[in-house]
Amino acid sequence: MRGEGEAVRLTGAELGAELGERATLVQFSTSFCQPCRATRRTLAEVAGMVEGVAHVEVDAESQLELVRRLEIRRTPTVLVLDAAGRVVRRAAGQPRRMDVIAALGEAV
Repeated sequence: MRGEGEAVRLTGAELGAELGERATLVQFSTSFCQPCRATRRTLAEVAGMVEGVAHVEVDAESQLELVRRLEIRRTPTVLVLDAAGRVVRRAAGQPRRMDVIAALGEAV
């Protein structure tokens, strides 16, 4: 997972779900994406382990404006947001559980 150079901020309204109290794991997926299923399980598991962390899945095909603005090039893409909705980490492809946990450490 790489850090974000420019602070992008997202709101719950943009994502269609409430942000987590401490952090939010945002997953951009598509219906045909096989690795998205495993990513969904990993992120849900990590969010369940850490209090105040939410997992939000966004259908990239139905949110094209947001996908373009965030320069999402492939699915799954995972964004780690801090409590204020700022993107602090980003990963394209299926992330490893330990990498997600480490990225959360930076966000909370």
